[in-house]
Amino acid sequence: MELRVVGCHGGETPKHRTSGFVLRSGAHMIAIDAGCLTSGLTLAEQSRLEAVLVSHGHMDHLRDLATLADNRCQNNAPPLVIASCKQTITILKKHFFNGLLWPDFAKIPSEKHPTISYQVLEPEKVTEIAGFEVQAIMVSHTIDSCAFLVRKKGGKGGAVAYSGDTGPTDRLWEVLNEAKDLRAMLMEVSFPNEQQKLATVSGHHTPETLGRELLKLDRRRDVPMLLYHIKPTFERTVERELGKIKNGCELAVLRLGEEFDI
Repeated sequence: MELRVVGCHGGETPKHRTSGFVLRSGAHMIAIDAGCLTSGLTLAEQSRLEAVLVSHGHMDHLRDLATLADNRCQNNAPPLVIASCKQTITILKKHFFNGLLWPDFAKIPSEKHPTISYQVLEPEKVTEIAGFEVQAIMVSHTIDSCAFLVRKKGGKGGAVAYSGDTGPTDRLWEVLNEAKDLRAMLMEVSFPNEQQKLATVSGHHTPETLGRELLKLDRRRDVPMLLYHIKPTFERTVERELGKIKNGCELAVLRLGEEFDI
């Protein structure tokens, strides 16, 4: 399973892109979150995507679903599966692809041949999506938000976890402690320690809370922590504070364009 970093920041500038990751396994290709998929993928790559796992209903994680659907419609691509928890699918239908803010591509070009289709994920139930096995685990944010645990179909090879937007939480780590094949985790951290109040009220991590949170993972010395969602304004400060975490974890701040074999 190959992981490509299309976007990994908690904000946008000419040098920063919001959350978007691509997983490949053989002929299958899916994305996790859609903050930057059309700005970071070619038209051919956009059309190859079979599904997008959306962690929650905030714009920096779903924004490019709009232009992705538009491009795929023009290129006669197969329907794109958009998978998430029930509240996020409701948000997309009511407030995003609603025929007002953006066309309802679940009915375009026609209801029989739509550009997108929705799939509601039942929390913690293993669901097969486009050659992958996916578990959605609810985490702690300002709205319903889920992490994902993803494996190749059939459970072959290792698993990768994606935290989504979250502050301190418990159930995610309980599930991950049962995942003996966990090979890597994409983990959010957003604000510096001095902005702890803002991080708490917005449902995010600082290096201080992240360091404590990672102690909940039994195999933290064996599972690389690939960090994303740092706010561009605080990038240098957060990276400096991350360097002071001494809990046995292997921490790496993600960069645009990086690729990993998991």
